[in-house]
Amino acid sequence: MLFPNDNPFMSVLKYRDAVQEDLKKVVEIYNSTVSSRMVTADTEPVSLESKQKWFEEHTPNKRPLWIIEDSEHNNIGWVSFQSFYGRPAYQATVEISIYLDAIHRGKGLGKDILKYCIDTTPQFGIKTLLGYIFAHNEPSLKLFRNFGFEDWATLPNVADLDGQERGLKILGKRIA
Repeated sequence: MLFPNDNPFMSVLKYRDAVQEDLKKVVEIYNSTVSSRMVTADTEPVSLESKQKWFEEHTPNKRPLWIIEDSEHNNIGWVSFQSFYGRPAYQATVEISIYLDAIHRGKGLGKDILKYCIDTTPQFGIKTLLGYIFAHNEPSLKLFRNFGFEDWATLPNVADLDGQERGLKILGKRIA
């Protein structure tokens, strides 16, 4: 799948289904966000083994895990669609997660990636997208709100990050 964009840093982003060999890079990118205390509630880096079951829960036709590549086929990040709450009645609702390699953050790529995800969700039977974002993560909140995501819930002080309590916002968007 190719999706052209207007970003001066990239002429084309490519999305492909992750394969087992990609898990190492997926975990590496994920772990690069842990110390920032902005993106994940994990407080220590995770292992390949700890992410294996999560990796296997993704399927190309229903809950994709995409590797994002630039025009030169360099892995710049990943996107996952994860089932919400694991009950059958919620099958049309997913949590979206976007993670970029550190050298590609802050360049506006999130806009292109989120737009692509929104545009392709109907083919997976997805009607509602959710973003779980720390209340202090203003860049991610701004990104999602710019695409029409609304604040659906605020869970105050539910995360303890190095002794500092942080809130979690759940942003949602109906697609269909």
